[in-house]
Amino acid sequence: MNYLTAYPETLQNQVRELVATDRLGALLQKKYPAIHGIRTDRALYDYVMDLKNSFLRNAEPLSKVAFDSKLHVIAHALGTHTTISRVQGSKLKSKREIRVASLFKDVPLELLRMITVHELAHIKEKAHDKAFYKLCTYMEPQYHQFELDLRLYLTHVDAGGATPWPAAQAAL
Repeated sequence: MNYLTAYPETLQNQVRELVATDRLGALLQKKYPAIHGIRTDRALYDYVMDLKNSFLRNAEPLSKVAFDSKLHVIAHALGTHTTISRVQGSKLKSKREIRVASLFKDVPLELLRMITVHELAHIKEKAHDKAFYKLCTYMEPQYHQFELDLRLYLTHVDAGGATPWPAAQAAL
């Protein structure tokens, strides 16, 4: 239950029961019947830029958005946001990047959206504080529900469950 430690014990017990009876995957599949169609780094870049342009027009530009096979959820990184700074003459230039773990190529759009909204929010707000989560819910009103569902999915995978989405299984 690594992904659910901040949630109430009653919820954790319900999830333990679902995992023990092998029903968590079916529950997720029923709630989210299909995976998204974003398969390439270019498609991910376009998706993230659409979100950024809709909600964070005045934020610093992004130079790269990509799926990253080196990100491991075990290290608590669903995605990363980085700023690379370098001196160019008398100016300091910075580039911003967002990377999403490749594991999330095969999830429903709602879960990918939660991750991208989270990483975009870090452009404006560095810490996971009240202002950060307010920005997340501004960009995605169901942010907290999607985060819980993503944590349920990760718990399912961590318990050895197969992907709940048949199309994703066929792609493997």
